[in-house]
Amino acid sequence: MKKYYTIIALTFVITICKSQIPNPALIGYWHNWNDINAPYIQLDAIDKRYNVIEVAFAVPTSPSDMNMLFTPDVVSPSVFITKVQTLQSQGKKVLLSIGGATTSIDLTTTINKNAFVSSITAIINTYGFDGIDIDIEHGNSILISGGTIAAPGNIAQINLIDAIKQIMANYRTIHSRKLLLTMAPETAYVQGGQSAFGSIWGGYLPIIDALRDSLDLLQVQLYNSGSMYGIDGKIYTQGTADFIIAMTEAVIHGFNTSGGMFVGLSAGKVAVGLPACISAAGGGFVDSATVKTAIDYLRGNGSQPGTYVLSKLSGYPSLRGMMTWSVNWDAVSTCASKYQYATNFEKIFGITTYISKSLPSTYFEIYPNPTSGQFTIILPTDNATITVTDLLGQQILKTQAIQNTTKLQLDDNGVYIVYITTKQRTITRKLIVNH
Repeated sequence: MKKYYTIIALTFVITICKSQIPNPALIGYWHNWNDINAPYIQLDAIDKRYNVIEVAFAVPTSPSDMNMLFTPDVVSPSVFITKVQTLQSQGKKVLLSIGGATTSIDLTTTINKNAFVSSITAIINTYGFDGIDIDIEHGNSILISGGTIAAPGNIAQINLIDAIKQIMANYRTIHSRKLLLTMAPETAYVQGGQSAFGSIWGGYLPIIDALRDSLDLLQVQLYNSGSMYGIDGKIYTQGTADFIIAMTEAVIHGFNTSGGMFVGLSAGKVAVGLPACISAAGGGFVDSATVKTAIDYLRGNGSQPGTYVLSKLSGYPSLRGMMTWSVNWDAVSTCASKYQYATNFEKIFGITTYISKSLPSTYFEIYPNPTSGQFTIILPTDNATITVTDLLGQQILKTQAIQNTTKLQLDDNGVYIVYITTKQRTITRKLIVNH
């Protein structure tokens, strides 16, 4: 049995240079509008199990003007900012989603590219978002028009890649940390590249490939989709366990296209994206039991539920999590049972309980330990001493005197609390126990 821990209540006075998507991650899109069928939820009232919130949406001023706009609905900007900060203080990540189902993005011209960069940078800095989500579903910037995955021929697509890189560079310059990056393409733009490479087919592949080192999470929309090829050469239909498994393994394993090989992503950068209930999408809803059997099999925790056979028989235990459209729909009891999606995530990825523990007031948690085992701590004072302990502070793993900026090397992989010894306080922490 493995144990994973995430913070529920936390005040950061120490910063870590590399921001991270929570693990496991439950990602939910949040409507910045009121819908009678899926009513508005105050941002800080979202079900506590959602630890990555994608705020929908930033949109262009017009089809020809790529100055992007985002204005909080229902509440004032100042109230919205406070609510974002509340979620962040709980260890959650709040990202700005760009695009949506009705928005077209075209960065063919340098003027449009520059407007896109400057306006998105300004929105991020104004509202304090942790990252951006690319949910562009229309427009020239996500279309294939010649070239290959490694060398796209569409200037609008090249400009989008460059724009995202510049936005991320701007953020690092201002905030001295990485801007989180997620993407939520439709299946035609990703797995669809197996059947054709042109126009919408495979349209996101050059974008994903060019930004793979910066990409934190790919959450393909496994809904509102036509039938798609799996890497086994067979066709699979949305709304089934086979579709979830085949489409997810495709982006992890990689696949060939007429525009070249798409090299797969690590499972830790992939989440399964599904609608919260039947009314949340035009098609592709999958009942909770089927979702669980599919993801259990994907993660190597269950038997094969359909006809699709994983190419990696041991599965992908590090699969990052689940995404849904949307938290608003998940909260509607008339569409499915209330928070059915969040509850199913909990069943798949672990059992949640709550514990209280007296811990030092200035600390942060590393989860998981960085692959290199090395990270940078920035402290408010010089010549402090830090202590690295196990989860409950019961076993001291390392004590080290550090200067204002110090690189600390940990020898093991796992979950650690790193803190400066100061006065005590009691916090509530969430415990997730994996089966």
